Amino acid sequence: MMMKESIERARCEELAKSSSFYRKVYSEIEDVGWESLRRLGGDLTFFSFHILDKKGRAHILELQLHRDYPKSPPSLSSDVPYMFTLEWSTTSSLKDVMHQFQKHLDSLQEFWSVMDDIDKSLCVVDAKQPSRASPIRRIRAGKDCNIIAHINFNDPKSLPECRFVGTEPIAVNNLHMLWRRNSKKWSKEKSFPENLECILATELPKPLGLQVEDDPQQVECGICYAQFLPTDEELGARSGTRTDYTCENISCNKSFHSICLTDWLRSITTTRQSFDVLFGNCPYCSDPVAVKINNMNKID
Repeated sequence: MMMKESIERARCEELAKSSSFYRKVYSEIEDVGWESLRRLGGDLTFFSFHILDKKGRAHILELQLHRDYPKSPPSLSSDVPYMFTLEWSTTSSLKDVMHQFQKHLDSLQEFWSVMDDIDKSLCVVDAKQPSRASPIRRIRAGKDCNIIAHINFNDPKSLPECRFVGTEPIAVNNLHMLWRRNSKKWSKEKSFPENLECILATELPKPLGLQVEDDPQQVECGICYAQFLPTDEELGARSGTRTDYTCENISCNKSFHSICLTDWLRSITTTRQSFDVLFGNCPYCSDPVAVKINNMNKID
């Protein structure tokens, strides 16, 4: 991401020359680290930072500054089940915000570990990349029958709230009856999938596509669904090439042909361009992506 970082830094340096507000924002972004910056608004009042939690999960924290900053605290948003209460004073800075956000992420590690276990071990319906903010999962329990589980983010290993829905009333009623009868068997010592299968006395369907290609080069593009670009003279050196761009969000890790990703980004109205770089969001997890237009390689 070095090119993107250099472009944003140069623009911020120019603005910092014009007012004390810009100088303060520039200085505080520098304290946090330019390598963490992902987006930067034209007037420096909106930007986002990339941060990894203890388990290596990627998170984006968006900040909106008011013109009387730091008298007024920044407005925050992120893909978390709830936002923390920001402790703020006129001497606080963006670095203080990042420290508090990191502590908030630390407090949610057990919750996300439970959610990841569900997504990895059970067949979650209608969710290619479930939101980190959602405590709800719709889990397939068999033919025409689903479990809607609501996990308590304050106590994620406790007995969840569950509803059973589907087009087969008998199967739904049987699951509901088993849940009421056996829910006392729920144990915090067991994993969520183990508890669910124990209470419902059945083996639940596993996720589709568990078999992942061992060769990292033999990966299908998330847009054209092909491993290789077609053999075409118009593609020049890219003709017949493999996927060459991977989403940096390790929970997503979706691969693309950069030319496919560029075409897709150009079709989205929220995509913006700075010099020869397109900035947008991953089609699968919505994390920021940046692609060079001229050679369409990932920005390192």
